[in-house]
Amino acid sequence: MRSFLGVEPQRAQRKREGNESTVLLLKLLYLTQFQNHYKDLTITKLDIFHYTYAVLHNPAYRTKYELNLKREFPRLPFYNDFHKWVNWGKQLMDLHINYETVKPYLLKRIDLPLVKNDNRTPKAKLKADTTNGTIILDDVTTLEGIPKIAWEYRLGNRCALEWILDQYKEKKPKNPTIAEKFNTYRFTNYKEQVIDLLQRVCTVSVETMQIIQEFEM
Repeated sequence: MRSFLGVEPQRAQRKREGNESTVLLLKLLYLTQFQNHYKDLTITKLDIFHYTYAVLHNPAYRTKYELNLKREFPRLPFYNDFHKWVNWGKQLMDLHINYETVKPYLLKRIDLPLVKNDNRTPKAKLKADTTNGTIILDDVTTLEGIPKIAWEYRLGNRCALEWILDQYKEKKPKNPTIAEKFNTYRFTNYKEQVIDLLQRVCTVSVETMQIIQEFEM
């Protein structure tokens, strides 16, 4: 019992402390590399974090190292004007973290008149028409005026707006028991929340792409 209660926890603690020491050493190493390269001792670890966030959003970087990024961790190039990239990264991060509180993009909402005495729930569609800049939510409501640039902001390989639509679609579970007893989600109950979210993500998408366009200027 002594071996189990005494030695093993000590080994685990030493391993954990060793991992923490390695991480700390790497952080200091990267910090030193950046400070030496840019000859700027005021550079902080947070600056490097924001710099990295901007670089990973750079289309030129993603295209050039596309194959490498699929099989290994990203390697950071040293771009000119370090602090400009830091500022871009900070702007992007603030925008993405606070997406729920940004100003909703002003989209045109079109609601078809309901047929009198027709109490049926509108059928959910949640389809995007990127050509015409519209989103069809259901049989009744359509959002118009989505700028072309908004469709260009992607989460992985999917447009952010289309990703949201997919998350809120009504999907029937394959398991018959789950479908019968637990399939209670209905889009109509969340419709107004989804509209608000789409407007805010539209703002995030547009402003993100505007920042990214500055990379190439």
